[in-house]
Amino acid sequence: MCVSKLIMESVLLLVTTMVHIYMSGADTSFIFNNGFQSANLTMDGVSEITPNGLLRLTNETVLQKGHAFYPNPIVFTNTSSFSTTFVFAIRPIPPTSGGHGMAFVISPTKAFPGALATQYLGLFHDTNNGDPTNHVFAVEIDIVQTIEFGDIDNNHVGIDINGLKSMKSAPAGYDNGFQFHNLSLISGLPMQVWVDYDGGKKQINVTLAPINVIKPETPLLTLSKDLSQILTNPSYVGFSSSDGQLMAFHYVLGWSFQLNGEAQNLDASKLPKLPPVDGKRSLILLIGLPLLLFSLIVFVSVFVVWYIKTKRKFSEIVEEWEQNYGPHRFKYKDLYFATKGFKEEELLGCGGFGKVYKGTMPGSKIDVAVKKVSHDSQQGMREFIAEIVSIGRLRHKNLVSLLGYCRRKRELLLVYEFMPNGSLDKYLYNQPTVTLNWMQRFKIIKGVALGLCYLHEEWEQVVIHRDVKASNVLLDLELNGRLGDFGLARLYDHGADPTTTHVAGTVGYLAPESIRTGRATTKCDVFAFGALSLEVVCGRRPIERGSEDEILVDWVYELWKKGQIIGALDQALGREYNEEDVELVLRLGLLCSGSKAEGRPNMRQVVQYLNREVPLPDLLSQMSSPSCFGFTFESDQGFDAIVSFPSSIVGGTHTSISESLLSGGR
Repeated sequence: MCVSKLIMESVLLLVTTMVHIYMSGADTSFIFNNGFQSANLTMDGVSEITPNGLLRLTNETVLQKGHAFYPNPIVFTNTSSFSTTFVFAIRPIPPTSGGHGMAFVISPTKAFPGALATQYLGLFHDTNNGDPTNHVFAVEIDIVQTIEFGDIDNNHVGIDINGLKSMKSAPAGYDNGFQFHNLSLISGLPMQVWVDYDGGKKQINVTLAPINVIKPETPLLTLSKDLSQILTNPSYVGFSSSDGQLMAFHYVLGWSFQLNGEAQNLDASKLPKLPPVDGKRSLILLIGLPLLLFSLIVFVSVFVVWYIKTKRKFSEIVEEWEQNYGPHRFKYKDLYFATKGFKEEELLGCGGFGKVYKGTMPGSKIDVAVKKVSHDSQQGMREFIAEIVSIGRLRHKNLVSLLGYCRRKRELLLVYEFMPNGSLDKYLYNQPTVTLNWMQRFKIIKGVALGLCYLHEEWEQVVIHRDVKASNVLLDLELNGRLGDFGLARLYDHGADPTTTHVAGTVGYLAPESIRTGRATTKCDVFAFGALSLEVVCGRRPIERGSEDEILVDWVYELWKKGQIIGALDQALGREYNEEDVELVLRLGLLCSGSKAEGRPNMRQVVQYLNREVPLPDLLSQMSSPSCFGFTFESDQGFDAIVSFPSSIVGGTHTSISESLLSGGR
């Protein structure tokens, strides 16, 4: 009984082995070198055999797919190797782009129900892409970069297992032993692919080259992978391809396959020829040329509209008389791009007439401050700009240089040298992050005095600043005080009598006589300097708004009368100060703040007092009462007023917020 059973098992094993050998040996080698007319391939979708024997997987139909498989199954064992080579060509419609890729496929089935076109290449759909139960091996030749699949570019070859997210991929090309040559998969030229799998080493090699180049020794792709875990028995070998909204012709010109051996070489001279492109060119000319002309018309129209809008956006007012000012005139376009379109993040602050922006000039990369001044009247504009240009020639270490201007529509833009440490007022109020020590404050006061002395006495004309205040004193990198914002400045010749009929300046810094007469003189700047000096030493604004308005000069004057003037010093300075210098500046501030202009020193004398070149006169003999701070704009002389108010009055931040108007005549 046991012998009989043993014989039966042996016979069964022998039969099984013979069947296996038969199946694995059947149809394991084929070659199509003279066309596919007699191939008897299993085909579906839009694939077809052309009259001259080409296998064409896709045509001019959108969103279609095509398959072509060798009809007989292939049996792969755990140690099976295989080798295949084929020649393909992709011709997009239009020639520069279109369609999707194609793939050589080994699959347990020749049919792919539910598979999608476009990026899925007719193999998978959105729910089974990447499913390990697919048992599909493919080499994709892809001309579209699909981000969801992690494609490296739109011209690559990849090895795919069970889905279209390649396990390994590389840009299309080949290595001839000396250098790597890139290939364009959409060139329409025939190219050859070799796919070799070593079942012993469990290694896949994929090689690509033009049809007239022998097989390169260095593969384009090498992947270590055991395909015996992927491929099922039986399996089928073939091709799959698809189109999207744009189309392409995917051709296979020749194909050979060998199981457990090397595939036979294809003879390029015997392969069927690709169709000429002349007919397609005619179609492209028929459809593409009108489309191109239409696109050109649309482009030109859009460009013209854009150009007109840009011209209007950057349009400026340039009158004939301005031609003489040459480099002092800036282009609005340059200032626009320098300030990034006057964006809020470039805003430095708000001042006398408008907003000030930081800018970096294109080309030179020089940092500037651009002040936008709105104006409602053209009256006196010529004279005003003439003065701006003249002031632009001022050069002193304690003045912020006015580089020039730009005029556009209802705006005047003044361009200043940029001061990186900002304005003085932000270091005095609202709990600043940096507290200026006494030596720094004393140096700033001296610097402003030197700048005003230069304006009043040392330049070719007399320049009255008319808006000396803490927010118009800028600090450079070394914290030197530099007087800026010459938007209200007036010029006249030495020895001449100023004829200004505008009250201009900031409440708290305005001299009493300028309010009464409307005339600005150098002594008005001296008065403002006195208010500024007291402000810097005391750390208090000229006028503090509270339950009872407090005028700084009155407060200091009362302390002086009591012999307690040092008590006016800013408490933030602690004990680090020179008492003699503090008293000197406070007394000088009171002297400059006298109600009568003739009792005030000139700026040259101020500089001498600060340098202790001459002794400061006795205040008692110079001042019978503190400065007049009664603000009235009534006058029998018929002048206009340009007055700004400190932030303490209008409830602003540390940056002065101007409530100003630019009057017509100047």
